[in-house]
Amino acid sequence: MSDFHLVEPQGWDCDLHSIYSAYVGHFQLHNIPWYERSWGVFFETFEDFLTFEWPVITVTDKQTGCPHIVTRMSSVGAFIKMIRTRHGETLPKVHCIQFVTPFETNQRHVRKISDAATYRKVHATLPAVRLAAQKTRAKSGEPRTIQELWASKDKTFLAIDFEWSERNPSTVLEWGYAAMRCSFLHTANVWPPQPEHNYRRGHYVVGEHVDRIINKRQPTFPWAYAFGESQVISRVQHARVIQAIISSFASPDSETTPNNLVLVGHGLHEDLRRLQEMEINIPRNVLLIDTAVFERQLFASGQRTAMTDPSGKPRAGSSTLSLLNLINSLGVNVPCTMHNAGNDAMMCLLALQLLLEPEGVKMPRCSPGIKTTIPRMGSSSPGTPISPSPSPGEMGMNVRGRNAGKGGLSVRPRETSGYFERVPSPAHRRELREPLVARRRSIMPDTEPITELRTGVAIIMP
Repeated sequence: MSDFHLVEPQGWDCDLHSIYSAYVGHFQLHNIPWYERSWGVFFETFEDFLTFEWPVITVTDKQTGCPHIVTRMSSVGAFIKMIRTRHGETLPKVHCIQFVTPFETNQRHVRKISDAATYRKVHATLPAVRLAAQKTRAKSGEPRTIQELWASKDKTFLAIDFEWSERNPSTVLEWGYAAMRCSFLHTANVWPPQPEHNYRRGHYVVGEHVDRIINKRQPTFPWAYAFGESQVISRVQHARVIQAIISSFASPDSETTPNNLVLVGHGLHEDLRRLQEMEINIPRNVLLIDTAVFERQLFASGQRTAMTDPSGKPRAGSSTLSLLNLINSLGVNVPCTMHNAGNDAMMCLLALQLLLEPEGVKMPRCSPGIKTTIPRMGSSSPGTPISPSPSPGEMGMNVRGRNAGKGGLSVRPRETSGYFERVPSPAHRRELREPLVARRRSIMPDTEPITELRTGVAIIMP
């Protein structure tokens, strides 16, 4: 380990094998009988060429993403000097060497290659080098890398979202996901994927916390899931369910090949932190896409139309859009309540698809809701609009008041007659006779009244 040292990758831009190939081609082109020269022993095979003992590092090309074993041009000069010193002849400088622009900016480990065995050993690390660079490119939102992932049609894109307590971020309140199995859909001749029919999705709320822990700065709406039925689960089992869902999409871990699973989120770093706190295992070869970062890179590179901020000024290239603003910028009238983990995951995956391939995508329809109101605390006037679909045992329970404090308990009325000011329809009366099930409820802010949504039935592909 005494010869172990690191170098900056700048200046290491000559593909080692291409140097040998360029000289062999040069000799043929100019009819040089290298095999009759004393220095010709260095060109009989690539293994003989390596006996010079070339210093190398491994990098990926910034333009193509391909991995390379590279050396410096100064090493080529040292090789030419060695031929002149030992054999009395001067080799010409060739111009057919493949030059690469290193994508990596961190220091790289220098190795010295003097035989074929060492070269094969270093060459065997190239797939891992490529995977590491691909993960970095995807996470940084590089458009070309993400567009190539989409175009391959062999990945599973899994969008996730957590909602947690403002007082203790480790206390998870909700988790939602939406997944698109591109390989399955492409094989079935279903392309482009249709969100309503081809996104597998789900929404889970933690039973011990729902309607008990209330966020004040940014309220959440656990009962407003618009694309299916919310499932109430215990805090103890929550991590097991998430782990099972992620494992159902992921391929085995590998140091050389990317996973079939691509994890997607908006502001993904916080969701990854929740996964880590819950000790949920994510294969190391999973690629990550943050839609906020991806959209920002698209805008900065001129691949999105010009935008203005709320003050009317042109949008800065370094600015980041919220998920709601991102959806609106794509021309989509958001059909659901945001800050519900299931809805956010669904909209996040939809936003990714619209950024990559908007043609032929039909907007998903929402499940029906019931318009009603809850009075403000201390006031007889109607207050915050909500959309409950209560079952008999839920009528009058788990309704949050406006003065519910940050992280505190919800206000639960004892009677419902003063709160639900709407005569149930015949269809709703039939629902009230059904067995007790968890149904959607949400509390909307005063500044964001809910509008009536179209009804529809979502069909989920396996």
